[in-house]
Amino acid sequence: MDNETTQFLLLEFSKIWELQIMHTVLLLILYLMTVTGNLLLISAVISDHHLHTPMYFFLMNLAMQDIGSVSVILPKAVFNSLMKIRTISHSGCVAQVMLFVFFLSSDIPLLTVMAYDRYVAICNPLQYEMIMNRKACTKLVGSVWTAGLLNASLHTTVTFNTPFCSNTLDQFYCEIPYLLKIACSGLYVTEIGVLVFSATLTIGCFAFIIVTYVHVFSAVLRIPSVQGRKKAFSTCLPHLIVFSIFLFTGAFAYLKPVADSPSHPDFLITIMYSTIPPMLNPLIYSMRNKDIKAALSRIFGQKLFYFKEI
Repeated sequence: MDNETTQFLLLEFSKIWELQIMHTVLLLILYLMTVTGNLLLISAVISDHHLHTPMYFFLMNLAMQDIGSVSVILPKAVFNSLMKIRTISHSGCVAQVMLFVFFLSSDIPLLTVMAYDRYVAICNPLQYEMIMNRKACTKLVGSVWTAGLLNASLHTTVTFNTPFCSNTLDQFYCEIPYLLKIACSGLYVTEIGVLVFSATLTIGCFAFIIVTYVHVFSAVLRIPSVQGRKKAFSTCLPHLIVFSIFLFTGAFAYLKPVADSPSHPDFLITIMYSTIPPMLNPLIYSMRNKDIKAALSRIFGQKLFYFKEI
C-alpha cells in the first residue's frame, strides 16, 4: 500500500452482537460521565467570581483538554459500533491522530504550569498576585497549547509521511503505536526518534514537578498552623494524584510492546489511560474542594429555583 490509502479498518470490538453492544454502552457511559463532569467544573469556574484565580483558570483549561481528548475518539467508536462499520477515512485518521496527540500532549505542560502555580502560592505568597497575574497566566496557557500543537504536528507529519504496508489497525481508533505497526520500515526509526524527544520533554516536566513539590512540602511543613498545613496540602494533593494517574497509565500503555493480535487486556489498558484520567480529574479536584462544591450548589440551586418559578 502507499499514501494513496483512502481508509483504514479499525478494530471490531467483538463478532458477538451482545458483546459489541456491551462495549458500546461502556464507552458511551464513560464518555458521558467524562464530558458531564468536566463541563460542570468549567461551569463552576466561569459562573463564580470567587474562582477567577490562576489555579482555577488552569483547572478549567485541563477540563477543556480532557473533553477534547475523549471527544476525538469515543463518539466515532460508538458510532462505528452502532452502525456496524469499521472504517475511518485517511483524512479522518490524520485528524484523529493530530487532535488526540494535541490534547494529550498539552496535559503534561499544563500540569507542570499548575505545579509552578502551587509553588509560587505556597513558597512566595506575598508576591503571588504580582507573579501570577492575568497576563502571565494567559502567556503560560498559550505556551501550553502551542507546545501541544507543535508536538502533535510533528508526530502527525512523521507518522503519515510514509507508505503503509497494510490498512488494518488492531485498535478502535487511530493510535500512533498501531500505525507504526502497519507502516513500512522507514517510518519506525524516525518515529522512535520523535517519541524519544517527546519522552525526554515529559521526563523534564516530571523532574520539574518533583523538585517543585519537594520545595512546596518543605514550606508546608514549616507552617505553624495545623489548619494552614491542611489547607496547603489540600490544594497540592489533587494535582499530584492527577499527574500520577496520567503519567503512569500513559507510560504503561506506550512502553508496553504492541501485541501481534488484539486482546481484551489491551482494550482495557487503552480505556484505562485514554478515558479514565479525564473522567477522574473533575472528581479528584471537586471532592475535597469546598469552593467548587459551593459554586456547583449555587448553579443547581438557581436552576431548581427557576423551575419552581415556572
